[in-house]
Amino acid sequence: MIKIYKAPGRTELGGNHTDHQHGKVLAAGIDLYITAEAEPNGTNIVKISSEGYPDIEVDLSRSEPSEAEFGTSLALVRGVAAGIKDTGFKTGGFDAKLKSDVLSGSGLSSSAAYEVLIGRIFNDLYCSGKLTDVQIAQIGQHAENIFFGKPCGLMDQMACSVGNIIAIDFKDPSEPVIERIDCRFEDYGYALCIIDTHTEHADLTADYAAIPADMKKIAAHFGKEVLREVDPSEFDYNKTKLKVLYGDLAVKRAEHFFAENERAGQLAEALKAGDFNEYLKLVNESARSSEELLQNVVPQSDPTATHYRDCIELARKVLCGRGAARVHGGGFAGTIQAYVPLEEKETFRKEMEKVLGAGSCHYLSVSK
Repeated sequence: MIKIYKAPGRTELGGNHTDHQHGKVLAAGIDLYITAEAEPNGTNIVKISSEGYPDIEVDLSRSEPSEAEFGTSLALVRGVAAGIKDTGFKTGGFDAKLKSDVLSGSGLSSSAAYEVLIGRIFNDLYCSGKLTDVQIAQIGQHAENIFFGKPCGLMDQMACSVGNIIAIDFKDPSEPVIERIDCRFEDYGYALCIIDTHTEHADLTADYAAIPADMKKIAAHFGKEVLREVDPSEFDYNKTKLKVLYGDLAVKRAEHFFAENERAGQLAEALKAGDFNEYLKLVNESARSSEELLQNVVPQSDPTATHYRDCIELARKVLCGRGAARVHGGGFAGTIQAYVPLEEKETFRKEMEKVLGAGSCHYLSVSK
């Protein structure tokens, strides 16, 4: 019998590049989904037909990662299946037809939504629904890290799997602390807008990977695995020495982590308290930190690629000091995020799309 499954995309609200250092984040599932019609096929082969993409077949008898499959949907399916097996559950083949509203390469985590969707299909068909949302997210992250070849943190998968607005503390990634926050931005007079800058992530894996690598260099100096384990005051005391040893950029990225980790908690508290002015102030602080300290607006690999940064500046110009505009997700390319006064939604769309083209602005709501 054919059954319907779905998984939402996600938007990062706070905690830019903190999750891979076991930090705090604020994220939300959104009302753009990957959906599937699926049924078991009595074999050990997963067959997927995705609208707009070539069909794939994955033989589940092989469960090891392969560099030849890095960056492909085959790798994600194989990785999710392997992760489920590692948890003690079985898998099996199925036929599925997929359709997605989540913009690929947009920073809305189409890959994480894909992993969660595949995990939900396996969970329902072969695991009697016993895998939790958190387990499915963890399995998805492992698939992306080891099988897909992207060193992401756990935020994307967790937001896609759990949905709603959630504050997550990854101090212990095996047991993340998750708090749901009931909030609608529209109730405060703002709309959440994701703007497609029409820049691609495809050649930026090295730029993304450099961020956790730089942070881990600093952590390793103190004998730690990640920055969350480092005492911020000890970091501050040794900052001059660290710049000599590891360079200015690595130290700035660590500075960003310590400030952003604290700010992610403050953002959650502002929403819980209903203080949206404070929330927007913190969003703008996060934006400046990402641009000036984390430096994930212009790729280090190509300093002439300024279009993404220019789009953020354009959004701020159109907003005229109201709301906020910031890096979205990993940065460097893809989408930016803006909080737009409700009465200015169409004006904002019109002005941004004059430059970026029709259909570039997407107003989103939080998934439940």
